[in-house]
Amino acid sequence: MVTASASSPATGQLAGRRVIVTGAARGIGAAIATTFAEQGAHLALLDRESERCAETAALLGAHSFAVDLGDPASATSVTTAAIDALGGIDVLVNNAGILLFAPLLEITVHDWDRTFDVNVRSMLLTTQVVARAMIASGTKGAIVNMASMGGKVGSPRQAHYAASKAAVISLTRVSAMELGPHGIRVNCICPGYVLTEMGAATRTTEMVAEWSSHSPLGRCAEPEEVAEMALFLASDQGRYCTGQAMNVSGGMVMH
Repeated sequence: MVTASASSPATGQLAGRRVIVTGAARGIGAAIATTFAEQGAHLALLDRESERCAETAALLGAHSFAVDLGDPASATSVTTAAIDALGGIDVLVNNAGILLFAPLLEITVHDWDRTFDVNVRSMLLTTQVVARAMIASGTKGAIVNMASMGGKVGSPRQAHYAASKAAVISLTRVSAMELGPHGIRVNCICPGYVLTEMGAATRTTEMVAEWSSHSPLGRCAEPEEVAEMALFLASDQGRYCTGQAMNVSGGMVMH
């Protein structure tokens, strides 16, 4: 739940940093936005859930932009508008994504393409817009992409999702190689099972117990724990980290 005040503090790990967070209306994205606001960031929040995004932004004193990042023209134009609203850009968090379930032999071309449009292509486009702005202004910024442990190990009925998140990991590594000479760091996060608000209506106690059994810590993650990794990678604490796919999986994945 978003609880930060509407004004960013003058101090903090991200004090004065201008940050775009995509998929920020709820769940992990909202947790990242809240954590970053508490650390002094000036925020622009992007999400296709316009009302919920506006509510979250109002609580954090942030700019709000409604956008379907699966649409290439909208992804580019709204990212540009967000940078203009912030007066520049220091950090991009590419969190927006979708998860569709289907057995391998039943995945449709439409669902495959939609998954890649939102989960991968949108990251390419927002990264291009942001990186060009950073390079033009000489900003030594940071980009944090949201991948998944599924991008490393896969899961039944999620071939399109797992493949898209594997693509995010590769896109992150190549982006780090090409943007590093400009002082721009690019990393991604690979969460395990996260107890988000969105999944609360469908998950059961038995499901959570099953997921938790795969972690040596015996539990699932909270959105705030993923947000703290994003903070590390976006802040000066992670200044020598780039090209990494950081697991936040409670040991469910160890590589």
